[in-house]
Amino acid sequence: MDFSIPEKMQVILEMINEFVDKELIPLENEYLTRERSGEVFEKAIREKQQKVKQMELWAPNHPQDLGGMGLSLLEHGLVSEALGRCTLGHLAFGCQAPDAGNIEILHQYGTEEQKERFLKPLVVGDIRSCFSMTEPDMPGSNPVLLETTAVKDGDDYIINGHKWFTSSADGAEFAIVMAVTNPDTDSPYLNASMIIVPTDTEGFNLVRNIPVMGHAGGGYFSHGEVTYNSCRVPQSNLLGPEGHGFVIAQDRLGPGRIHHCMRWIGVCNRAFELMCKRAQGRMISPGKNLASKQIIQAWIAESAAEIQGARLMVLHAAWMIDKLGAKEARVEISTIKFTVANTLQKVLDRAIQVHGGLGVTDDTVLAKLWSHERAARIYDGADEVHKVSVAKRILRQYGNNG
Repeated sequence: MDFSIPEKMQVILEMINEFVDKELIPLENEYLTRERSGEVFEKAIREKQQKVKQMELWAPNHPQDLGGMGLSLLEHGLVSEALGRCTLGHLAFGCQAPDAGNIEILHQYGTEEQKERFLKPLVVGDIRSCFSMTEPDMPGSNPVLLETTAVKDGDDYIINGHKWFTSSADGAEFAIVMAVTNPDTDSPYLNASMIIVPTDTEGFNLVRNIPVMGHAGGGYFSHGEVTYNSCRVPQSNLLGPEGHGFVIAQDRLGPGRIHHCMRWIGVCNRAFELMCKRAQGRMISPGKNLASKQIIQAWIAESAAEIQGARLMVLHAAWMIDKLGAKEARVEISTIKFTVANTLQKVLDRAIQVHGGLGVTDDTVLAKLWSHERAARIYDGADEVHKVSVAKRILRQYGNNG
């Protein structure tokens, strides 16, 4: 095994880390404390995005023929770790969710017309998108169970349903919607399709931005509740083959979990840095700081080991997907999902604890990270679902004992 990072990637990562430190973290502080949304923040982030484009670091994970850098999944994992140190990192570099996943499936499954209308402006950052799959009354961890329907009427689909956690719906130009188009198929894995719905279509209704941990957010950082009320779109808006919604979702979610997990490692790194600085700088008695206490030292040692272990697991999973494909890396993908999510929670909790009362205020980024990232153990498949999946696949190697 070769753990070295090629010189070209080292240069890219150095440039990204410097940009995050000098350009994005100061903007993050401003955004968190005074400009939570609105035109001022929008203008500021656009200026940062333009600088990234000038540095030729825009859209690192997207193909070069679309204006991206064309990095492999493993290479983008390293980039995602660097960007994850700041809540604005992925947004500033044009690889934020859910746009990143939508770009991947549009590139793979979209028609030429769809690519021209939706994909190209999405990649360059002129528009935003959202992904509309999860439903209030159906288990989000089982995407074959959907109540939203798309019924053919002439050359159109008429969509009816209720979605929530349609992330970034506020301000999005279009949604990619999972809906049942083939209810009578023998396989539940072939009854749903993905359909592109422009958000200005009559019948598309953004009901609200769902408050998460006390904050509704807005724009890029929103989680929309959406209803589709006799929402009519042409059948040409079908993404990929009809009935292949689940298949496309799996193609989207596998690499997406690499993106998320490496971003979480970046969050861990940020929290770890803050924890260490606080431990060294916080005096608790004359001549003694927090770092002199063995319990603090144990937290730092445990966090360092857990972060590195989780990091290597994710990079290995990314390598497997690059070399063998997502289907051959199912166990690894599920394993990193619950492992890294839990590592993230532990490191954040320790960092907050070391900061004491300061850690739960908005004077540091930690409280924001905690409230935003607690969902990591839920979305893209809850911990428990992934653990069961991993166990079942492992146990098959030892025979079927019921």
